[in-house]
Amino acid sequence: MLAKDLMSDLVPALKTSDTGSQALAWMDIFRISHLPIVNLSEFLGLISDKDIYDLNMAEEAIGSHSLSLFSPFVFLDQHIYEVIELASRLNLSVVPVLDRKNNYLGLITLNDLVEHFADLSALKHPGGILVLEVNQNDYSLTEISQIVESNDAKILSLYISSSDSTTLMEVTLKINRTDLSSIIKTFERYEYSIKASYLKDAEEEMMYHDRYELFMKYLNI
Repeated sequence: MLAKDLMSDLVPALKTSDTGSQALAWMDIFRISHLPIVNLSEFLGLISDKDIYDLNMAEEAIGSHSLSLFSPFVFLDQHIYEVIELASRLNLSVVPVLDRKNNYLGLITLNDLVEHFADLSALKHPGGILVLEVNQNDYSLTEISQIVESNDAKILSLYISSSDSTTLMEVTLKINRTDLSSIIKTFERYEYSIKASYLKDAEEEMMYHDRYELFMKYLNI
């Protein structure tokens, strides 16, 4: 999914002749805290609600002030992951989109980004979530997939997070089944560390009941 597929057709760009109060009104309507300033098709930069309040320019044209604008943007053919990285790193509520000739095309709002990411990551599909803790040297996507598929299930999406301070990493799986009990048991048989799982309450209760029964049988040996 590319930046050109994520653009909103609702949020307007500001002109230098627009006032600070007009900018604040649009920010309030669209629930954002940044807007791009565009001269014809030239992207001049982003202005924030904080900029307007700090300069006390609510009733004056934006162009009448000397603004130190910052100009983050993505190109139309950049991937959604790159858009997310930029928005997260700079704490943006909108991300401007330019073509390869640096012409302004539109913007991506944070709400649009979240909605499209939910589609991309299968978050809207029913299923369970399983978080494994794996040593980096032991990580094998092939083996993880085989364990899930051996239980007649499929991985809908997979995410990896790691830290510079440890060799352990978290592997988060979205699986197309809400009952993960058999999958968890298989991972444990292969000596995987299960950091977290999110199941339906009744299914989770049944899983712990089964473990309790096995434990009681062990005590009776």
